Amino acid sequence: MVARVHQTWRRSLQVRVVTITLVASSLLVGGFAYLIADKITSILLDNARTDVQQRVKSGATYAAKQVNLYGEPQEAQLQETIEGTVNYLAGGDPQQTSGVVVAITADGYPVIQTRTAPAANVQPLISPELRAAVAKGNVASQIRTGRLTGEPTKYLVYGSPVPTRFGQIELYYLVPLTRQDTTAADARATVVATGVALVVLLGLLAALVTRLVVNPVRVAARTAQRLSAGLLDQRMVVNGEDDLALLAASFNQMATNLQRQILRLEEMSRLQRRFTSDVSHELRTPLTTVRMAADLIFAERDEFDPAVARSAELLQAELDRFEELLTDLLEISRFDAGFAMLDAEPTDLVPVVHRVVERLSGLAERVGVPIELDLPGTPVIAEVDPRRVERVLRNLVGNAVEHGEARPVLITLGIDETAVAITVRDHGVGLKLGEEKLVFNRFWRADPSRARQTGGTGLGLSISLEDARLHGGWLEAWGAPGQGAQFRLTLPARAGDRLTTSPLRLVPADAALPFGGPRDGGPLAIGPGTGGALAIGPAPVEDGQRAEVRS
Repeated sequence: MVARVHQTWRRSLQVRVVTITLVASSLLVGGFAYLIADKITSILLDNARTDVQQRVKSGATYAAKQVNLYGEPQEAQLQETIEGTVNYLAGGDPQQTSGVVVAITADGYPVIQTRTAPAANVQPLISPELRAAVAKGNVASQIRTGRLTGEPTKYLVYGSPVPTRFGQIELYYLVPLTRQDTTAADARATVVATGVALVVLLGLLAALVTRLVVNPVRVAARTAQRLSAGLLDQRMVVNGEDDLALLAASFNQMATNLQRQILRLEEMSRLQRRFTSDVSHELRTPLTTVRMAADLIFAERDEFDPAVARSAELLQAELDRFEELLTDLLEISRFDAGFAMLDAEPTDLVPVVHRVVERLSGLAERVGVPIELDLPGTPVIAEVDPRRVERVLRNLVGNAVEHGEARPVLITLGIDETAVAITVRDHGVGLKLGEEKLVFNRFWRADPSRARQTGGTGLGLSISLEDARLHGGWLEAWGAPGQGAQFRLTLPARAGDRLTTSPLRLVPADAALPFGGPRDGGPLAIGPGTGGALAIGPAPVEDGQRAEVRS
């Protein structure tokens, strides 16, 4: 539930705007409601205090006049006079129901009994602090809650001294605040209801306004998704002449321009592929004729002058390279056109590796590069296209021998439950910083001035990459200056499975980390991005300098 709420919060702009509006308006309205309710309560209490103060003042004056007729507290008529005074101050009726209780006490004269109107025990509501303040001759007040005639009630208790000829007595007014509390409660309820209604209206208004803004944005997002999916004819509906309509019109214009450019690029790409394919095919016929003539000349070269014989050998070598170039161009054109097919079958990769090594052993002996094998003792079976896998290995091993610098080239074969992998490790000059992003580009060479030993066409790694992708596999490269390079081919053991890991490490165990690693301007890693696109980012620290190209 929490995850769903968090996901909704992250994905919905409308939910965030409405929620923030509701929270902010609730805090603001709540603060105003508290201030207003507190102000109303203060006003009601002040009015009650003012009224009671006037009554206490006039009551004390009246009581003093009545009691001053007596010089001693023991006089017989004094008690009756106090009782009559209390009844008069209470409204003339001892049973009055206004709720106001009037009491006269004489703490300094025990002979004078406390009189109240209406009759009630007021002692619990008159605190010792209030009695002490009044006894000192001050008018004092407090708010107390107690039970006099019925339910517990909040009372405003005022006390005032009443001077007499024989000393001082005390007059108390106990005024119930029930009406004030009811009025304050009604006011608070009204303020809260108004605040809630205002917050709800603000929320609805925010939802409406954000909906007017978010809906066109959502439509633009959906249209953009359809455009990215290849539906180039998708457009937004333009309504009105406001900013959102301008956004829709600009989006449509952008989409139209993109469609025009994409169609133009697709047409150019199609023409380029067609041109490459047509040229490759058209060159086959003259090449066949030239090949026949060159073979005849090459076969009779021993009868020619040494210079002419050498020319015949060069002609034969260049024709071989030219033929390989045409074959590679045709293969590239098939990949570009999407016509390449995979003929997968269960294949033991160990003999495939041995065939590649045997085919390149002559070149390796000529350049002084020993080839070492690290192969399992048991068959390594995988559902692959053996012709394409052998072609990939020929390219990788041939490049490793060519750049091996007379140092060993190690070929390792590994397998696990889901994948097979082959690594080709050389100890040559390696790859410079940034070259790992270019190694699989067509016709790219690390050192243009370096003479090729194998007479390659410059398309080998590009075709190898396409062969790996056709299998649903990975072709990855690692390299570091002075440490050589290692290429890793990883293929699913069963055709159609998705790769997640490789049985072999891409970075060799004997590779040393460059100083500072990737954080100090280190190597980049090229790996699979969303939708099969290439993603470029910093390589992991333990991988040194590497380039990964995955399908």
